[in-house]
Amino acid sequence: MSLSIRIGVVGTGFIAGSLIRLIQSKENYQLSSVLTRRDISASAEFPGSEIATNSIPEFIDKVDLIVECSGTVNHATEIVNAAVEASLPVITMNSEFHTTTGSYFADKLYLSEAEGDQPGCIAALYEESIQMGFTPLVLGNFKGFLNTNPSIEDMQYWSKFQGITIKQTTSFTDGTKVQIEQAFVANGLGGTILESGLTGPNSDDYVATAKDLAKTADELGLPVSDYIISDTGLPAGVFIAAKHINKEHKALQYYKLGEGPYYVLTKNYHLCAFEILKTVDRYLLGLPPLLNNSTSPAVSIASIAKRHLKPGESIASGIGGFEVRGEAVLLSDKIAHVPIGILENATITRDVDAGKILTYNDVEIEPSLALDITQKLFNPNDRHERQLLGKP
Repeated sequence: MSLSIRIGVVGTGFIAGSLIRLIQSKENYQLSSVLTRRDISASAEFPGSEIATNSIPEFIDKVDLIVECSGTVNHATEIVNAAVEASLPVITMNSEFHTTTGSYFADKLYLSEAEGDQPGCIAALYEESIQMGFTPLVLGNFKGFLNTNPSIEDMQYWSKFQGITIKQTTSFTDGTKVQIEQAFVANGLGGTILESGLTGPNSDDYVATAKDLAKTADELGLPVSDYIISDTGLPAGVFIAAKHINKEHKALQYYKLGEGPYYVLTKNYHLCAFEILKTVDRYLLGLPPLLNNSTSPAVSIASIAKRHLKPGESIASGIGGFEVRGEAVLLSDKIAHVPIGILENATITRDVDAGKILTYNDVEIEPSLALDITQKLFNPNDRHERQLLGKP
């Protein structure tokens, strides 16, 4: 079966570069366009630069399928909106987009997060576990280090050492990224969170801790999305803690999964760009989206002040910045908040104490399609919220 298709890639960063090189190494895929906001004339070293464009309409006209991996929210929202108008499918590696505006688009086009980053890998493992007769109870991530308020100097050092941007390094370090990923997983797989900010137990025995979380989820009657943290060599991937629908305890014990009733399934790697084409193939085979934020999200990401913020201060980007960090919150708790993904080129309008959740009264945000969508999706006082999602 030929899987030939014209693929357009949005982004010219770390993930996009690896993906483009992978596509170029395959005979049955065609890289037809690359959309970038960078100066093309100064990007000759980037793979695919000869077909790069800064024009969204030009990009759209040349592709059959879009892979969006820019890591942005505002830009990704514009791209996905254009894809809706052009009836094009979109595969993403962009949890930030999904947890901010993704629910608005979830039923308007084929929209799926790719396997490769933790949310997509959890979704794939979730699907596999159900096929094997398990009932997933914990949708789990691993984290090796957390510092909710790192210094600029430390982030500059680790950014250079790891070869990724300061923004990415900071969002990984301060916990914003894992909060976004686990909120996304909860929304997309029908789960919940146990508390604001997740529980994130610190453990040197992740299997035992995962089983403890599974017991809690079992008693709750809903799968829970969370993470385990440890600096003693956790796997680099994801896990599902589950129980089995049949009385297969002896067989599962023979297969080295323990005595039950809870079992831990682990994928010990996530390879981001190198796994994206698995989800492209999934679309081509006519399978449903692997994961999106659903049209009825249960969890959002509030913006928490890292320090005292004063009127007039600018926030270039909430995610990966030094003014705020993200924390998962239940929408049912009606917590007034500005989702961190929408904080781009924003200005503080009044004093906000360290540790406080930012509201729309605390900040002025530049108008955008993403802002319009977000205010309706996640503002508990907006009477149009349910209408936007097609609900009575």
